[in-house]
Amino acid sequence: MNTMSDHYERVKIELQQMKAVESEAAADEEQMSPASVSLVPADASSVARRDISRSSINGRSRSKSRSKADGHERQVNGKLMSDLTPQKSDYSQEKGQSSASNEQNIKGTLRLLKGKTAANGHVESCQRQTEGKCEHHGKEDGSKVAKKRRAVTVDTSKAKTSLEALKMSIRQLKWKEFPIGRRTACDIYWHGVSFHDNENIVSGQVNKFPGMIEMLRKINLSRAVRTMQELFPEEYNFYPRSWILPEEYQLFSTQIRLLKDNDSTLKPTFIVKPDSGSQGDGIYLIRDPADLRAISGSQIKQAVVQEYIQKPLLIDKLKFDIRLYVLVRSLEPLEIYIAKEGLSRFCTEPYQEPSQKNLSHVFMHLTNYSLNVHSGNFVHSDSCSTGSKRTFSSVLYRIASKGVDIKKVWSDIIALVIKTVIALVPELKVYYQADIPPGKPGPTCFQILGFDILLMKNLKPVLLEVNANPSMRIEHEQEVSPGVYEYVPSPVDEEVKVGVIRDTLRLMDPAQRKQHVTLNTGGGSPEDAIAVETGSDEKESLMDSLPTLCLKQVFPKYTKQFNNLRVVERIAAIFLRFLGVKGTMRLGPTGFRTFIRNCKLSNSSFSMASVDILYIDITRRWAGMLPDSREAGMCLQAFIEAFFYLAARRFKAVSLREQVVLLLEVCEGALEGQSHSEKPRPHRSQPTQSSAPNTFSSPALTRRHHLRQQPMQLAAKANAEN
Repeated sequence: MNTMSDHYERVKIELQQMKAVESEAAADEEQMSPASVSLVPADASSVARRDISRSSINGRSRSKSRSKADGHERQVNGKLMSDLTPQKSDYSQEKGQSSASNEQNIKGTLRLLKGKTAANGHVESCQRQTEGKCEHHGKEDGSKVAKKRRAVTVDTSKAKTSLEALKMSIRQLKWKEFPIGRRTACDIYWHGVSFHDNENIVSGQVNKFPGMIEMLRKINLSRAVRTMQELFPEEYNFYPRSWILPEEYQLFSTQIRLLKDNDSTLKPTFIVKPDSGSQGDGIYLIRDPADLRAISGSQIKQAVVQEYIQKPLLIDKLKFDIRLYVLVRSLEPLEIYIAKEGLSRFCTEPYQEPSQKNLSHVFMHLTNYSLNVHSGNFVHSDSCSTGSKRTFSSVLYRIASKGVDIKKVWSDIIALVIKTVIALVPELKVYYQADIPPGKPGPTCFQILGFDILLMKNLKPVLLEVNANPSMRIEHEQEVSPGVYEYVPSPVDEEVKVGVIRDTLRLMDPAQRKQHVTLNTGGGSPEDAIAVETGSDEKESLMDSLPTLCLKQVFPKYTKQFNNLRVVERIAAIFLRFLGVKGTMRLGPTGFRTFIRNCKLSNSSFSMASVDILYIDITRRWAGMLPDSREAGMCLQAFIEAFFYLAARRFKAVSLREQVVLLLEVCEGALEGQSHSEKPRPHRSQPTQSSAPNTFSSPALTRRHHLRQQPMQLAAKANAEN
């Protein structure tokens, strides 16, 4: 017994020494290099200490503009550590029991830790922080299940400017944050810029899609919408007419000159937006193509020039735009949510229609917050319904008081959002398979987008741009003394943005996603699915304390109205099928020939030699329009152009949309027949599922008689307003 008591006393002394000295062993094992982690710890107390350290570090808020951190921080051996107040360990809980029991507990803990050693060389913790005590959960064989649901883990090390709102959301959900990363996998990774902020993620969920930044640059967005305008001109009339510079400079100049020659009274205004610009940087207005600014001598910078909306809706004589937050929850199946609340950003100078005298008045014409915040007239308000930044709902109430049909406005905005995302999806799927090819381990993705929308005087919504990384900052700079600024809370930003992030996390909860069966079956609502989790009283109590979801599902909820627009997505499915090499985004000449041959598109008047010429001509021209591309071959946009050409060549005397749909039916029918011949089934009514990207999982085929009867309710209302 004395021997056992002496052993316990030695362990107790060791624990006290660890409390007094912050050593390298006390660092969070998930934040240490692999070389510094021992497979089996020297004693159980060091593991208990490590778990306590992890709990304290991850529970700390490091905001410099909000409340102070819970613990005092200091530098130890070059690493950021916390002055920890250890909580009661298993040893102190059992003080007073027999020494034999103590020794048994220590040995049992060591055996358990040995059994939980992971293949990558670090020890997985078997302890959970519960009501201030470290309790053991589970056995070596994993047969014992914890009563409480494991907290969802979120890696916030790359969150950047969205960090404060993200921290608040995680605290409200009572999830677990890892502010400086984690060696083991997290459930959710929150990136501040792009999918590639962290290159070593093979599981979990990332809040960025591959390629989203590229797709939402001004030129690529304009190209994607323009393709849809060719097929559905009436459905996509919410995007201003655009020209891409410098490649379309001559076309722009010629069209404007002809326009003015036909009507000398016309004095159109155009807005020039740099391709990769943000926050209003580099935007300016012109009245004539000759006013375009050149760089490097005569070279015009890559940009988009658009028709300027001269008659916007005004409130208090000020122009404003709307920032709406849209969650793309997944691409396959396509799921879209829109936040019920948004922001309205106001100009700070009373609006006047553009003239040569006021073209340079940015505070009058440009609604960008990052520009107007520097105006002496900018008003920071603690109210959500006044000032230079307000909630969108306050604007809706304001115009509703004048008899405006708010439901109609929302209906048109929802249609605009869905149509825009549908235009982006085909190219995003190509980017996605390039970064995460089928069969390769990788995370799933979701993303919050910022839609900037302008309401015209007739209340028709116009898409200005879409932001891949909308600002989620919930504070603003304020000058506290001459030349001295500090960040102070912004009530209107916090009101909107915290709810968007929190409810995005709720929708992406791994447990919630496993139970998520209502979206594609049409039964129930997302709110119903979120509010109930079988067998978890703690979860139900938490959800009861949270507000209802601020995110409204709009797709696939409105599939019937919009599914016929997904024509280009079907073309992209064929493109992906013939890419061949995993990870590539360009179709080679062999792949293009295989596409023509398998779809039976060649004949005596269109030989394979003609196919090769078509491939070379289109690919070469697109290579000139995409000078930054390092990959050779035919990109998706070039393939779409070739597909349009083949459709127009094969089917004449009908609209381009009908031509394309008819050719899709030919191609999909040929490929379906090929699949059946390669893998016969007992019943031909059940098509074969190929391991390649499935063409037939695309939207259902649209027949010719449907094409003539497909104006949608929402679009018809928008057109009636015009």
